[in-house]
Amino acid sequence: MRRLVIDSATEDCSVALFDGDDLIAGECLALGRGHAERLVPMIAALPGKGRADAIAVDCGPGSFTGIRVGLAAARALALAWGARIEGFESLALVAAMARRDHPQAAIDVVMTGGHGEWFFQSFDAAGRPTEPVLSLAPEDAVARSAAPLVAGSQAEAVAARRGETGAAPLALVLRPDARAFALLPEQAIAADPAPRYGRAPDAKLPQPR
Repeated sequence: MRRLVIDSATEDCSVALFDGDDLIAGECLALGRGHAERLVPMIAALPGKGRADAIAVDCGPGSFTGIRVGLAAARALALAWGARIEGFESLALVAAMARRDHPQAAIDVVMTGGHGEWFFQSFDAAGRPTEPVLSLAPEDAVARSAAPLVAGSQAEAVAARRGETGAAPLALVLRPDARAFALLPEQAIAADPAPRYGRAPDAKLPQPR
């Protein structure tokens, strides 16, 4: 079975085409912005223009725009190809990437969030999340972090601050990469993808008077 994987939830934008667990082709670009313009050409550049039996997409948390871009592309292609659509979370993929070289370590994943906050989630030594994703002020994320390994875009910042008061954890600066999808445990892949923004939207509907 061929699977197209789309990840545009964070600063990077990546795509990958798998045959089972074997990576056929993929690309990862550090864009910052412009995911909407680059994602479809990246998919089209894959063998067979990325056509697959299943499409897995990063549902977040991350950039509101990036999450919506990835989900919209996945849904449109799934409809056109008659493909199954699946979802996964960005912090779970980062944890899986970190476990590739540190398979027995408990991990705190800390990623850049919105409005100065950081997304935080802990994973036990078996790779299972021990709590839902939290959106925290940096100082609260540092205070909550206790694992010997910290991974994510803010890993070095967390390790440096923890090192001021005790032993600094090992830091791995990682962002989600679609080419690492095969590292995800089966339970981290959802059959009903929905956006996971990690924090409440800034805009609020007017309340009735």
